[in-house]
Amino acid sequence: MSEAKLGGRFAFPGATSSVHRMGYGAMQLAGPGVWGPPRDEAEAVAVLREAVATGVDHIDTSDYYGPHVTNEIIRKALHPYPEGLVIVTKLGARRPADRSWQPAASPEELAQGVHDNLRNLGLDALDVVNYRHMGAGLGPEEGSIAGPVSVLADLQKKGLIRHVGLSNVTAAQVAEARAIVDVACVQNLYNLAHRQDDALIDDLAGQGVAYVPFFPLGGFSPLQSSALSAVAERLGATPMQVALAWLLHRSPNILLIPGTSSRAHLRENLAAAELTLPEDALAELDGIGSPASR
Repeated sequence: MSEAKLGGRFAFPGATSSVHRMGYGAMQLAGPGVWGPPRDEAEAVAVLREAVATGVDHIDTSDYYGPHVTNEIIRKALHPYPEGLVIVTKLGARRPADRSWQPAASPEELAQGVHDNLRNLGLDALDVVNYRHMGAGLGPEEGSIAGPVSVLADLQKKGLIRHVGLSNVTAAQVAEARAIVDVACVQNLYNLAHRQDDALIDDLAGQGVAYVPFFPLGGFSPLQSSALSAVAERLGATPMQVALAWLLHRSPNILLIPGTSSRAHLRENLAAAELTLPEDALAELDGIGSPASR
């Protein structure tokens, strides 16, 4: 695919190179519930190799996916990594034996997480590390994140991390972090129907900071909307392709990381970057998010 077909390019602040705006999220490469090995490891490897061969140069992962599973598959499929490939990982959680998701934000846990990612990915330094703030629910919760962000800033000074990002955070937490370290990207829940971050996206765009929506297609409960389906039918596309195309149109600093464990689904996702949304379709799609979600 051409650069235009992968959504154009965007450079993380302070980076010497840019990435295509259409990337890939590796979470679904692990087994059911993001736990254990995949049902078909050969297909998982093939998905990664096809993504990179197609031009994808931004892969999102975490060593607590599996745990360790997705990073080990990424290394098996792609190491030694092609020049220009940016692997973004995240810290802040752990997966105990009961398969729950627990906070892991102490200095010791964060340092160990960096070294686990380095080992399992086969890297000497991590391109981007997002600190994910773990709250009681799915969405962000207020509270100081100065401690863990300072730990990552120190690890950056030691050369183990090139860029620091944030995940599952509020606008106030972004401002707090930016007073400590240059923030390369913010990764929050955002999609056509969940748009609480509209103001934050616009603010970050003005500052040249990337915004990376997780669950861009609704996550484990796919987006459902009669308006979305109607637009997709008129355009001869799938609802999920339209949802991804809308995100690319929403703001030039949005980078997409839709995930899949299927090559066929990967091709469908990447093709969304080629979809043009006419003005009437954009107006319909803009109206999907409820007032409470904005």
